[in-house]
Amino acid sequence: MERRWVCLAVLGPIGVASLVYVVVVRGVIEANVDHGLGWPLIGILPMFVFGMWLLTVSSSRTAVFIALASTALLAGSAYETFVQRNTEILAEPWFPLFNVLGLTADGLATAAFLVVFATFPDGVPEQRWQRAVMPLLWLPALAGVLTLITTPHVVMSPFIGISGEGIPNPYAVAWLEWAAPVVLVAAVQSWVAVALGLAVLGTRALFGSPEVRARTRVMAVTIAVSIVAFALWTFVPQLPGVDLLVYASLIAVPIAAIHGIFRYGAFEIAPGDRGRMVERSSNLLITVIYAAAVATPAVLLTPPLRTIPAILLTTGVAVVLLPVRTWLQRRLHRALFGDRNRQIAMLAGLGTQLEHAGEPHDLLARLAEAVRLGLDATWVRIRTSATDGTAGARVDGIADGAAGDPPGILPDDRPGLLPDAVAGRLDADAPDPVESCDLVHGDEVLGRIEVGPRRRGDYSDEERTLLRTVAGQAAASVATLRLTAQLAAQLDELSASRQRLVAAQDDERRRLERDLHDGIQQDVVAQIAGLRLARNRLQRGELTATELTELQDQARATLTDLRELARGIHPPVLSDNGLVAAVESGVARFPIPLEVEADAALRAERFPDDVETTAYYVVREALANTAKHAHAAHASVALTRRNGTLRIAISDDGCGIDEASGGHGGAGAAAVLRTSHGGLANIRDRVAALRGTVRVAPNEPSGTRVLVELPVADPRGAGDPRG
Repeated sequence: MERRWVCLAVLGPIGVASLVYVVVVRGVIEANVDHGLGWPLIGILPMFVFGMWLLTVSSSRTAVFIALASTALLAGSAYETFVQRNTEILAEPWFPLFNVLGLTADGLATAAFLVVFATFPDGVPEQRWQRAVMPLLWLPALAGVLTLITTPHVVMSPFIGISGEGIPNPYAVAWLEWAAPVVLVAAVQSWVAVALGLAVLGTRALFGSPEVRARTRVMAVTIAVSIVAFALWTFVPQLPGVDLLVYASLIAVPIAAIHGIFRYGAFEIAPGDRGRMVERSSNLLITVIYAAAVATPAVLLTPPLRTIPAILLTTGVAVVLLPVRTWLQRRLHRALFGDRNRQIAMLAGLGTQLEHAGEPHDLLARLAEAVRLGLDATWVRIRTSATDGTAGARVDGIADGAAGDPPGILPDDRPGLLPDAVAGRLDADAPDPVESCDLVHGDEVLGRIEVGPRRRGDYSDEERTLLRTVAGQAAASVATLRLTAQLAAQLDELSASRQRLVAAQDDERRRLERDLHDGIQQDVVAQIAGLRLARNRLQRGELTATELTELQDQARATLTDLRELARGIHPPVLSDNGLVAAVESGVARFPIPLEVEADAALRAERFPDDVETTAYYVVREALANTAKHAHAAHASVALTRRNGTLRIAISDDGCGIDEASGGHGGAGAAAVLRTSHGGLANIRDRVAALRGTVRVAPNEPSGTRVLVELPVADPRGAGDPRG
């Protein structure tokens, strides 16, 4: 069984019984005299409730000491009440032994409080001399025993109002009577322990490290005010308002302890539980203070005030202070977890904001600012992902804007990619986010919302849930705008591709016109002239068979040129025998060794006309650029069909990646990257028209590899005729 539960089971009943006894005796049985209920109800009760609550959430020694000290205060108050009401026991021979209980309770409360205050918030002092004097702080707890064996008369608590000098102490040891003055100063009056405790707390608060000074500052100020209040209460008890000052200083102690829980994890409260624990303890303390404040006027004004007026006064004070209590609890919750109404309003208005955000910049800016305001975060950063899952933009260009300024935008020029957005103040070397949530749409991660530290305290579970809700709501809008951006980029690329295709067709027509004009047309003109000359010579009887043979050879040469020109437009072998045969027909004319790889099934398979034509010209274009630019000794073309895709791989062992081109591909591919109307651009345009893909990568161990994938339907029969 844990120590804290044992302490709770022991100290709780003792404290409750002591309090009930004091209230019943002073408030009911002796209601017509000066009851003095202000001290137990206003001064001790808040601390006792806080101490018992601490035992339920913390197993630290400091929590045990606070519970022990507050219980000892109540037990001491019960002892004082019992002695004042039963003065006849002063003459009993066992009273000196009974008096030990009262002195021990007061001393135990003093010692436990000194240890808590001196070592706040974690219960461990930093310096060696501070740890060495800690056992001396428990000296007041021995006051009862030490006075019993050193003082020849009974030493009474000064708060009872009865002197014990006339009451003999038969248990005193004669040869120890010399120590009675020392015991009185050091143990009963606790001056030594108080001085040492204040020395430890003061040196930690004034001369400790910056972290220690920050952790002890609030408690040190609270204790200083309490010391002043108790000093005035002890030496100037008739000073007006001194009682209220003492009570207020005692109530301030648990408030300072709650501050230590929230800011520094006092009493070994885990960081994730601090906000929740602080809210619970603060609400409990507010309730106790509210009850004490409601009862205070009636308690302080009785017995002069009769029963009915006291009840009416208490009711009136309760009604007046109820809004104050509600306001305090609301402010506390807002300080710990943020403005819940503002967060709900953020959710309600976020949808409208996202609907009106027409541009990606505007959408991410609105989203980042809404999250920052809703969660009270120092900064919010929204990262978008590229289609391959990489980050959307670099971080070194983050704009720096103070909280509330327009959020900074990180531009990125990749097509279809949304920019990053930042709300709040964020430096380029900003620390890692404390919370984050992915923007998920379907099975795709579109980006991430990253949140910096909260302005006050830590994020609660409710705020983390709110962040996930906002991310889910915004993911659809981000996906829509991202798709819009991608479609716009694809539309631009389609327009550019169409322009390139038109330009390529124009170039092809001009090439055909030039080839016909400069080649075949001139040959035909020459042949017509030769035929006219032959006719004239025939009329004169001068024509020979050799001249006719030359004209026949010229006609055959022209026919060959026409066939070559037709093959350049659309080779007959492609229509007659298929793709693999058409590719192999150019092996003999290729200037370097060329290997064509295809299985028997693919050789016999026929594909749709547009697929075969595109594949043929892709291979021819890639091989042409390899021959011109790659400086390769060997090339290969591999054709495979898999899962409804025709896969064509054109590889060479040439120069490989051309770094100067800034892109992928071998020397041939790199060269065509620098052209706008040929090479790789033509390949990409042709393949994109069939919704295929093109990838250019280094070949192993050297050279370039162009991989083309074209979607195909069911294969046509090998014997299928072509019209």
